[in-house]
Amino acid sequence: MGDATGIEWTDATWNPVVGCSIVSPGCTNCYAMSMAARIERMQPGSHYAGTTQPSKAGPVWTGKLALAPEHILLAPLRWRKPRRIFVNSMGDLFHEDVPDAWIDQVLAIMAMSPQHTYQVLTKRAARMRAYFDARRTGDPWAEAADLVADALGLADHPAVLEPSGLPLPNVWLGVSTEDQRRADERVPDLLATPAAVRFVSAEPLLGPIKFYSLTPVRNEQGATEAWLDPLRGLQFGPGQHETAKLDLVIVGGENGPRPMHPDWARDLRDQCAAAGTAFFFKQWGSYEPAVDRERDDPDWRLDYSWKFADGDKMKWLNLAGGTGFHGERFHVMRRVGKANAGRLLDGAEHNAMPEVRHG
Repeated sequence: MGDATGIEWTDATWNPVVGCSIVSPGCTNCYAMSMAARIERMQPGSHYAGTTQPSKAGPVWTGKLALAPEHILLAPLRWRKPRRIFVNSMGDLFHEDVPDAWIDQVLAIMAMSPQHTYQVLTKRAARMRAYFDARRTGDPWAEAADLVADALGLADHPAVLEPSGLPLPNVWLGVSTEDQRRADERVPDLLATPAAVRFVSAEPLLGPIKFYSLTPVRNEQGATEAWLDPLRGLQFGPGQHETAKLDLVIVGGENGPRPMHPDWARDLRDQCAAAGTAFFFKQWGSYEPAVDRERDDPDWRLDYSWKFADGDKMKWLNLAGGTGFHGERFHVMRRVGKANAGRLLDGAEHNAMPEVRHG
C-alpha cells in the first residue's frame, strides 16, 4: 500500500486484502507475486506470510489470503487530499475465497471517504456481479460501517455513512481482459454490475480484442444468441437494445517475456476513438517494435539472422500472436526494458480518463 504509486493511471494503491491464485494467462508473470515474496522476506510475521511459495519460475501464489491490519485497512480515511486509489494491486478483492464480510468492510470504507475515487480491478467478474446483486437495496454496508466506526472511536457513526444504495458514486469497477476469451467472459458480467464508472484493463495484452463482438449469451448447443458492443452500450440478437457501457479502456504490454503486438494496441485505440470511449495507453512493457516488416521490409530483403545474435532480446510476433517467421503483420520485437520502451503509441501519449463522479 502507498500514498503514491508508479502506476500511471492512478494516484495511490490500497491493499485491504492480500494474496491470490492464478486464474488465467494474464496472471503468469504477475509482478504482485514477486512483490509479496519480497515483503514476506523483509517483514517476517506480516500478513503477507504464507501468501507465496518458491518455484522454478520464481515466487507463486499459494492461495492463502489475508485481511490487512487495521492501520492499512483504515488508511484512506486518514488521507484528506482527494486522489484516485487503485484497490488491491496485491490481490483480488473478489477472489472466491474472500469472505463477503471482508468486502463489506472495504466498501464501507469507500463509502465513508467520498473525497476519493476508488478503482477496483478484478479477474473474478462473476463473483463481483453476484456480490453486488445481493446488495442492491437498502444500506448494505451499515454493519460493516459500525465496525469501522468503532475502530476509529466514533460514537455517532450513522452520520459518517448515509444510506447510499448502488452504485457508490466514487467507486469505479473494472475487469482485466488480456485476450478475446477473457473479454467475452468478463465484460458482460461487468456491464451487469452497478457502477458509477466501468473500465477494462487490457494488461498484459496477449492478443487482439474486438469489443464490438463480445458474446454474452450462448445456448445449450454453444451457438451465440446475443452479442454486445460495450463501447457503445448496445446488445444485438434478437433485436437491439441499449445496455450499460464501458467508460475507459486501459492498455499495456507485459513487463516480462511476452511482447505485445503494436496492432493489438492500435486497434483498441481506434475502437475507443470511434465510440468516444476514454483510452489510456499505459506502457509497451519490456518489448518495443524493432521492425514492422510490411513498412520497413516489404520485399523481405533484410537478413533476419541478426535476431539470433541478440539471443532472447529479440522475438518475432505476428498479428495472431504466433512467433513463427511468417504471418500477417509480422514484427520483430526488441527487449529494451519498460523504462526504455516507454508509453508512446505511434508517437503520442494517450491519457484520457472518464469524468470523476462524486456524490
